[in-house]
Amino acid sequence: MKRISLIVGILGFAVVSCTNSVRNDNTATNTNNKATNISAESLTSPNKKLQTIGVALGDLGNPFYNAVQKGAEIEAQKIGGNIRVNAVSSAFDLNQQTNQIENFTAANTDLIILSAVDKKGVKPVIDQARLAGRVVIALDSAVDADVDAMISSNNTQAGEVACQYIADRIKGQGSVVILNGTPMDSINQRVSGCEKSLSKYPNIKLISKEQNAEGTRDGGLRVMSDLLTTFPKIDAVFATNDQSGVGADLAAKQARRKEFFIVGVDGSPDATKAMEDKDGVFAATAAQNPAGMAQKAVQIGNDIIQGKKPESPNILIPVNLVTRENLSSYQGW
Repeated sequence: MKRISLIVGILGFAVVSCTNSVRNDNTATNTNNKATNISAESLTSPNKKLQTIGVALGDLGNPFYNAVQKGAEIEAQKIGGNIRVNAVSSAFDLNQQTNQIENFTAANTDLIILSAVDKKGVKPVIDQARLAGRVVIALDSAVDADVDAMISSNNTQAGEVACQYIADRIKGQGSVVILNGTPMDSINQRVSGCEKSLSKYPNIKLISKEQNAEGTRDGGLRVMSDLLTTFPKIDAVFATNDQSGVGADLAAKQARRKEFFIVGVDGSPDATKAMEDKDGVFAATAAQNPAGMAQKAVQIGNDIIQGKKPESPNILIPVNLVTRENLSSYQGW
């Protein structure tokens, strides 16, 4: 009987121990779930502070993206608290930009700002970042993904003011060329804005608008050289970005044609240099503010992290027309 009692006692102790072990596991699981929920809620709250910013850009060799980086750093300093800004360059390679954003996400970066190199290709990595609780803001280039905010220049306005300048300068009549670019939202909007301004003038003839100068100096040189061969007289050229406009300016010099003038978009250092050249025909540019866009992105990202969402997630930054006449007052990038 003593042996039986002893065996029963041991078995009873084992059952109790196993039961307690299961309860402890359940308790641990509940605690972990609770901790996860608290962590998710604390990502955006009044007590949350912005500590790290990751900026994924196309090419830091481009002055535009350098200005974006500087703008983010300036605004981070204004907010204070030793916010770390890490800007990276993808050389316009989707795989590289994807890896960079994945690294930002894995490193618990609070705010990710990206200028997408491929609006569709970045969707999966943006989705992953937001599922992980990161605040993601698209800058300059639209993306086919849900983001916390989208900040860009008012590209329609850029086309409007550039081509209104053209219409005014040629007094509502003449032949105009559009140097088109890579078919993306910003370029399409610039062309649309230009056409809207020119449509008010029945005596302005748009003689070419489909040629793709690819947004590069070489592309502008190539396309403009062909157009100069095709058309014996051109009154004005709208270049959908400054780089293609600078290339067109070079084509004009090579062909020794000066009967027309060029208006670009960006406000880049190359454009201001071309405008200073009295022998060139680059006359004006609708200037973007890349540093200002980056500062706005950091401001909004900081607000979102603290639980304050913007009234509208789509924010347009106005452009300013810079001409040879007001160039001395333009601060540039």
